[in-house]
Amino acid sequence: MREALNETKRAFEENEVPIGAVAVYKNQIIGRGHNRTEHLKDPTAHTEIIAITAAANAQNSWRLNDVVIYTTIEPCIMCAGALVLARVKRIVFGARDEKEKDRIIKKVERHFLKHHREKPKKKLYLDGITFYYNEFWFNLRKSNTQNVVRLVVEADTKRLMEEKVEEIRRIIKNG
Repeated sequence: MREALNETKRAFEENEVPIGAVAVYKNQIIGRGHNRTEHLKDPTAHTEIIAITAAANAQNSWRLNDVVIYTTIEPCIMCAGALVLARVKRIVFGARDEKEKDRIIKKVERHFLKHHREKPKKKLYLDGITFYYNEFWFNLRKSNTQNVVRLVVEADTKRLMEEKVEEIRRIIKNG
């Protein structure tokens, strides 16, 4: 999970949503990933997708039967589906995605069990994970707020300048 957290840090430094994952086979990391959706302009460039693609390339097979995925946040529905299709042995995630009320992982557990896989496991590694996750969203909100304030100031400044120009025109006209 520490290596997944390192990927989270990389995503954070690249202004991506800070989530990281690693794919482990026989105690060796064979794939790693962090969000790249903004950089690649690709809505599917999620952490787990990148990690399982790297693992599949390393294994030379799309079937990742004995691979364990460690991811810092509970996978989204797209990634959970990809993990089921890749037939990973197990998913370990560090924290729940609090936006997701329906517990995506619960929905895919039955598919894992159909393929004789272990149920997804949650382990708490919250200290490092929540720092990057919360800091990212805080900075994004702060940036958006600053942009809104800047736009309001610019609009207000423009309005004031237009008023001053009108006042100067009246003064010139009235002599």
